[in-house]
Amino acid sequence: MLTREDIFKHVKEKYGTSPDYPWEKYPNYASLRHTSNKKWYGLIMNVLPEKLGLDGHGEIDILNLKCPPEISDRLRNGENILPGYHMDKEHWISIVLERTDPEGEIYNLIEQSFHLTK
Repeated sequence: MLTREDIFKHVKEKYGTSPDYPWEKYPNYASLRHTSNKKWYGLIMNVLPEKLGLDGHGEIDILNLKCPPEISDRLRNGENILPGYHMDKEHWISIVLERTDPEGEIYNLIEQSFHLTK
């Protein structure tokens, strides 16, 4: 299982970026942005599972990433990869971090999102 801290460490090492926290109302929502143009390539949020149509109690961390529609359709499984929460459902996916393995696959999706949002 990946944690938000694992992702923060990875993007710092790979892209030289650190999370920022743009919303006072949601202090744990962390955006991952390009340093050059400030566009998001990822967003980590803590949400209740029922907001995603999932069972469970207590908040869970999700990672929103941009993804080509032909790939996102194939990835979405209703369990750990879902249509993007509060994003364009065609071009963004939400990944439930506590339900996701292996990390290599997620890091590849982060890489893809990073390049799609340049």
